[in-house]
Amino acid sequence: MLTQTTTRVLEPGDLDAALAVLDREPVANAFVAARVRIAGLDPWRLGGEMWGWYEDGILTSLCYAGANLVPICATTRAVRAFADRARRAGRRCSSIVGPAGPTAELWRLLEPHWGPARDVRARQPLMVADRMPDDVAPDPKVRRIRKDEMETILPACVAMFTEEVGVSPLAGDGGLLYQARVAELVAAGRSFARVDDAGKVVFKAEIGAATPQACQIQGVWVAPEYRGKGHAAPGMAAVLRYALRDVAPVVSLYVNDFNAPARATYRRVGFRETGTFMSVLF
Repeated sequence: MLTQTTTRVLEPGDLDAALAVLDREPVANAFVAARVRIAGLDPWRLGGEMWGWYEDGILTSLCYAGANLVPICATTRAVRAFADRARRAGRRCSSIVGPAGPTAELWRLLEPHWGPARDVRARQPLMVADRMPDDVAPDPKVRRIRKDEMETILPACVAMFTEEVGVSPLAGDGGLLYQARVAELVAAGRSFARVDDAGKVVFKAEIGAATPQACQIQGVWVAPEYRGKGHAAPGMAAVLRYALRDVAPVVSLYVNDFNAPARATYRRVGFRETGTFMSVLF
């Protein structure tokens, strides 16, 4: 019996307790909750460890430590404990991401040991929608990408990632992991695009994380030559319709605060800001 405050790596038998924590904030925690629901807590299947913070024997906070370091429902004391564990383990992640408050504190504690970061995005509004807009018609040409269209969608995905993150996803392993993730979303029917008559992607987006309570749109991108021509809002409305109809009752996304055009588009389609994320990129 754990009677003091402590952290430990969770095991498969801790799944129900971990899900109970994740379900306290189903929108903010959608990314990690989706992984846990599919893979459980075995580190090999999960792609990382799940650290748990206990108070008086009760699991109250989590931290996913994989390709990303993600604090979940993390109290101040939990953040300090997670930072200490992360510092001792050494940096293995490519980013720290999560709700702005705990993430900022985690980075403050880790920066002397892990810094400098390549980029810090301190304010990324978390936006949600649970209904279709009244005044934006979905683009009828936005559709699911088929499994035989990987060569069509992959260049657009690489361009979006490189533009957004600042590095190519093809670096390191030649893009094998990234291509596998794109293929996974295509196979799941959660990759959407408008493709022009020449076979070029005009607009694209994916429904990434998905749980019964919420899902998250990611990878929103309009080809440079098509920007400013009115494709973004109808395209987003089309993906929102697919998400609400086929995936979850609440749809979320987070966006950089400096990306005024994107924020305006999302508001036009009916997304509203409900919180703030933060990302530290290495």
